[in-house]
Amino acid sequence: MPRQKLDRPDAEYADVRSGIVDLLRTARALSARSINAVMTATYWEIGRRIVESEMRGEMRADYGERLVERLAVDLTKQFGRGFGKISLWRMRAFFQAWPEKKILSTPLKESGASGSVNEIGSSLLASVPTLSAMFPLPWSAYLRLLAVKRPEARKFYEAEAIRAGWSVRQLDRQIGSQFYERIALSRNKAAMLEKAETPEPSDSITPEEAIKDPFVLEFLNLKDEYSESELEEALIQHLADFLLELGDDFAFLGRQRRLRLDDTWFRIDLIFFHRRLRCLLIIDLKVGKFGYADAGQMHLYLNYAREHWMKPEENPPVGLILCTEKGVAEAHYALDNLPNKVLAAEYRTVLPDEKLIAEELERSHAQLQERRVKLRLDE
Repeated sequence: MPRQKLDRPDAEYADVRSGIVDLLRTARALSARSINAVMTATYWEIGRRIVESEMRGEMRADYGERLVERLAVDLTKQFGRGFGKISLWRMRAFFQAWPEKKILSTPLKESGASGSVNEIGSSLLASVPTLSAMFPLPWSAYLRLLAVKRPEARKFYEAEAIRAGWSVRQLDRQIGSQFYERIALSRNKAAMLEKAETPEPSDSITPEEAIKDPFVLEFLNLKDEYSESELEEALIQHLADFLLELGDDFAFLGRQRRLRLDDTWFRIDLIFFHRRLRCLLIIDLKVGKFGYADAGQMHLYLNYAREHWMKPEENPPVGLILCTEKGVAEAHYALDNLPNKVLAAEYRTVLPDEKLIAEELERSHAQLQERRVKLRLDE
């Protein structure tokens, strides 16, 4: 259907559209910042309450551990997976690293906000600008700073992240490159600081990415079922349907399953249970060529699944890596993690042939690409 022309000149329409686009981008950025400020203030307050409860714990060495374990069970049951033991210990460490006197030394004074941190944190009724001034960085940034052991280095990275407006990715890159140690040895520190202000293309984070931050999704107890592209998501769905059509051996368990190792997030595309082999099948889709890094990541998934998801009566999990690049699809089973060759041979006999899966992947990919082209032509 052809678009109707507006009575107003094109230049005037462009101005109106440009203004609305800027408004929406600003609103989305502020929304992401608001959620992060409230989340960070909440976690700081949780950490404070844990520490203060420990101080009243009759000086028993194990009181803190028992408190965190009990809280983890109760909070996870009521609010979701973002409040396990590891998360609560991090909140406690966050408060200890940024106690009230350090928080008050941030731009809170410059904002003109009043009230103590305890009052603001306890009620959480403060305005978002006040919370943003108290906690100028997102929760992911504070977690990354917690991993910096030297207090002077941590203080430097925090100050520069605030001053230069570093994104979390930019902060992570600077810490990983030992920027603090390098600038200490440099004779031209001003030039290095100025250069560090310029982000690389991979440093930017859109408001949509900020909202979909796994920590934000955990805080809001939202399910994480998005994928990086519509094509990838459609391929995953097609593959799930294909495996279920092969017979009743496959039982579907989940898709886009998030898991966290230290401060790094991973996403497993599909998880099945194979009834005859009595094992989990971990499937990872890569839109690109197969590489050694893909195999290493799959073994990471399998080790995690064996330790955390495998039941006592089950066999070790097996991984399936699917790769597609320019119309050529590949499928590789990760079987070298199995305890013996006999079991590996049984898996080979029972599991669907890799070539069959690769052909279905290639066929699905071609059909989806053709459908996308057709939709563009119909628009």
